[in-house]
Amino acid sequence: MTMQDRENAFENKYAHDAEVRFRAEARRNKLLGLWAAEQLGKNGEEAEAYAKEVIKADFVEAGDDDVFRKIRADFDAAGIDKSDHRIRRTMEELMIEAIRQIEGA
Repeated sequence: MTMQDRENAFENKYAHDAEVRFRAEARRNKLLGLWAAEQLGKNGEEAEAYAKEVIKADFVEAGDDDVFRKIRADFDAAGIDKSDHRIRRTMEELMIEAIRQIEGA
């Protein structure tokens, strides 16, 4: 294997990993949105629409803080008693689930 082959393989793996991460984050955000919608008493189309809002919230800035802030603000506005820790833990758990779903697909 030449140095160029190794470099190409590394670049391909990096691109693949970045794609998987992006897909996993989008899937996690949908799952998180559906979870939060349930907490907020939304179901059906209303829950799906809310999940899309959560997905869109992730494009505000890099990282997960924009998604967290949306959920936190919506829970606070609705009087939903969930701690920051619970929300962040759910985000972590749903990321694991999203990766499982993508790798299983």
